[in-house]
Amino acid sequence: MSARTDENNGPHRAGFACFVGRPNAGKSTLTNALVGQKVAITSNRPQTTRHSVRGIVHRPDAQLILVDTPGLHKPRTLLGERLNDVVRTTWAEVDVIGFCLPANEKLGPGDRFIAKELAGIKKTPKVAIVTKTDLVDSKTLAEQLIAIDRLGTELGMEWAEIVPVSAVAGKQVELVAELLIPMMPESPPLYPEGDLTDEPEQVMVAELIREAALEGVRDELPHSIAVVVEEMIPREDRPADRPLLDIHANIYIERPSQKGIVIGPKGQRLKDVGMKSRKHIEALLGTPVFLDLHVKVAKDWQRDPKQLRKLGF
Repeated sequence: MSARTDENNGPHRAGFACFVGRPNAGKSTLTNALVGQKVAITSNRPQTTRHSVRGIVHRPDAQLILVDTPGLHKPRTLLGERLNDVVRTTWAEVDVIGFCLPANEKLGPGDRFIAKELAGIKKTPKVAIVTKTDLVDSKTLAEQLIAIDRLGTELGMEWAEIVPVSAVAGKQVELVAELLIPMMPESPPLYPEGDLTDEPEQVMVAELIREAALEGVRDELPHSIAVVVEEMIPREDRPADRPLLDIHANIYIERPSQKGIVIGPKGQRLKDVGMKSRKHIEALLGTPVFLDLHVKVAKDWQRDPKQLRKLGF
């Protein structure tokens, strides 16, 4: 099957770009802004993303598949090692790599560590994407752009582009897509029109619950939370014009002492998690939902290969 040619824009292009960077560099927010809908969960906590999430951007002349990866970091647990493996495997499979560097933080050891690894990947074009530009003034932004350019020179790596962007303010989001598309191979669309992600619904629902559970918890808790959707079944005996989907999910933490933090006084936090996530789940699935949440302990699951497998890692 040959790539379709658009009269104005030449051949149709389709391919994969991945966003990398240290934890909390704005990768998921940028992915959602480009797709135009929430496909990756976001949080101000580092290491929110735990697996590669694909968001699909449709254009008349192109299809851009964005792979949002976990932040590359120095692993302290078996989970951390597996997340880094996910990142490196993704790098080897994409057509272009977007390196996200926040405008409001000076380049640090974490950025240099990733840049050094990227310099070792010779054939894949690399675009430096300066995120969170809405948080800095023009002088700080200019200094960051110069520092990133120098970093590439130091490592003998040429950036295909350096582009500042604010996904939150919607500044230059379209430009990112326009710069990435010409780097994609000529190809017909790889996904049906209208598909925004290839994530299974059950995984996306679990991620939306985890996102709500991450809000407002203590600093040490985010990495201890995992969510598994046990079943999603339409409620029987409902009229066709008033369907209801029953979703049963378990929120797993590592220690009994963490249970109270997630549940909250008189169960209020867990109730809030249910209300917040249900709103997003109903928007995602387009149907009313009854959400049944339980909190369970899976002792030290981040370090236990058996527990990791059970929780989907």
